[in-house]
Order: sequence, then C-alpha cells, then structure tokens
Amino acid sequence: MIKNILSKLFYALLTLLGVVSLVFFLFNVLPGDPAQMMLGQNESQEQLAVVQKKYGFDLPISKQYALYLNDLSPISVHSKNTDDLSFFSEDKYTAFPLYQNEHYVLIIKYPYLRTSYQKRGKKVSTVIEETLFNTLILALASIFVAIVLGISLGIVATLNYNSWLDRVLQLISTLGMSVPSFFSAILFSWFFGFLYHQYTGLNMSGSLYEMDDFGEGRVLQLKNLLLPALVLGIRPIAVIIQLMRSSLLDVLSQDYIKTAYSKGLSTFKVIYKHGVKNALNPVVTVISGWFASLLAGAVFVEYIFGWKGMGKEIVTALNTFDIPVIIGIVLTLSSLFILINLAVDFIYAMLDPKVKMF
Repeated sequence: MIKNILSKLFYALLTLLGVVSLVFFLFNVLPGDPAQMMLGQNESQEQLAVVQKKYGFDLPISKQYALYLNDLSPISVHSKNTDDLSFFSEDKYTAFPLYQNEHYVLIIKYPYLRTSYQKRGKKVSTVIEETLFNTLILALASIFVAIVLGISLGIVATLNYNSWLDRVLQLISTLGMSVPSFFSAILFSWFFGFLYHQYTGLNMSGSLYEMDDFGEGRVLQLKNLLLPALVLGIRPIAVIIQLMRSSLLDVLSQDYIKTAYSKGLSTFKVIYKHGVKNALNPVVTVISGWFASLLAGAVFVEYIFGWKGMGKEIVTALNTFDIPVIIGIVLTLSSLFILINLAVDFIYAMLDPKVKMF
C-alpha cells in the first residue's frame, strides 16, 4: 500500500515538474521582453539594464530555470550574498532554516511563486488567493448544475427510451456538446443580461462581490453567478445526459434487474435502488474529468462575464507577459487537477468494491 501511495505521489510531482518546465521554457523563448513591458514606453537603456539584472533576465535561460525551481522547491539552498538572486531574505520567504554556514543556508519553506511583473511587486501567491475562491465557486456551481440536470435528464431519457422526449433530449445534448463555451457565454450574456435584462434582472458582466453604490464596501451578488455557471455547465450536462442514458440502459438489461422485477419490486425501487447506483460508476469518472476541465475552461467564460477569477487573471497576465502569474496559475490548476483525480480514485473505489485504490 505504501509503495502505491509513494508511486502516485512520485508521478504527481513528475507531472507538476513537466508542467512548470513546459510553461517556463515556452514563455521564455517566445518573442517579447518582460522588462520592456514592465517599464512601458518610458524606458531608457539604464532602466532596462537595472530591471533585467533585478529579475535575472540577463542570465542564461538554464540558470533562470534552476533559480525558479529553487524558489519553487519546499527545500532549497540560498546564498547569503545580497548581490545573488538566490539571496535568502525573511521578507521574501516564510521559512525555517535547516542548516547554514558562512555562505549558504538550507531552508524548508512554502513554494515561492515569486512576484508579479505588473502588479507592483505583489506576490503571485496573493494574486492566486484573491482569485482562486471565485474560480472554485464558479466551477462547483457549474458541476452541481451539470450533475443535477445531467443525471436527472439521463434517467428521464432512459425511462422514455425511443420516444419523442428521448429524441429531443438527445438533440439538446448533441447541441450542447458542439457549441463552444465562449459562443454560449456571448449569447447568454447578450440575451439574458442585455436584451431581457428588465425581466431577468441579470447583468451582462459582474463578479461574486461588487462595490456598493457608495464605494465603501463589497456586496455579495449571487445573481452574477447564475449565467456563467449555466454556460460553463452546458457541455458537461450534455455529456452526462448521454453517458447516464447509455450506462443505465446497459444496467437495466442485466439479469439481476430482471430478478428484482420478478420479486415484485416497483419500477421506482428497481431504478433508483439497483439501477442508478450501478450506472453511476462511469458517470463519476467523467464528472471528475469535467470538474478539472471546468477550472481550466473557465478562462473565456470568466473573461466574457467579467468574473474576477483565475481565468480572467491569466488572460490579463498573457496580455502583459506576466510570466510568474501565468506559471503560478497554471501550476495551481494542475495541482487541483491531480488532487481531483486522486479523490475520484477514492470515490470510485467506494462505489465499486471490486476496485482497490491502493
């Protein structure tokens, strides 16, 4: 069991290392100078040289990569030389020294994601803290809508197999899978937030918290969650309908279901006590994948609806070439993806006794 746990953790760390490496080298070989974008149009050669030295842009790419991994690692080695970019500073790291000599110090710390190039030295971890909650709320609301509607409509389609209602639900689910999220977001925003705003009371854009009319505080605006959650949930709803229908039809054709009917059980008990539970195994796997995808797929939806989450933040970071914010958000999303997959392994093992997690 311990061997399997360590194996899963090893592959998780290897995946995160691959993600960090890919994003780091990708954005460091693309055209564009972060130092120039930080200074804007008023830069001089002297200012440019100072910024490049401060952030290490003048170093070879291999050394920049090694320094970034050193900052990211929970256990890292740092110099006591104030001119070195790996200089240990308590203002920079919240850390506990493990060993030190006159030149170097070995510390254990939280992963340091550095500071934003564009937000006046704000830590990337702070940027993520300010936006992660909104993205999680949006993804959870979307997957909740998808689970409730998808499973319910999948059961309805199964019970009305080959009827006009089944065909209508199949058509709706096919359309839901084929329409891109950004197009649905624009359409829903215009239709419900602008064209019929006087009836729906919904806005074209807005976040979970908005400033009050006097600009003195923030007000919770749950209605702003409705449209982006529904738009983000359209595709998983369509997939869950199709999968639930297919899985439940397969389960209902099994011999033990016929035995349950022969014992005099009602259709309700057969469907909900024996059929649905056994049909949920593949659905749970798909839901896990979709939930992780929703965290990444929220980028365009958040941007169109003005939802202040990590999706909107990463679009802004891409426009300004804010590499630390980009890497930090991608790494956070990747970590959540891995954690979700581990959680799904556990849930799947609970639903199916034949499956052992470890």
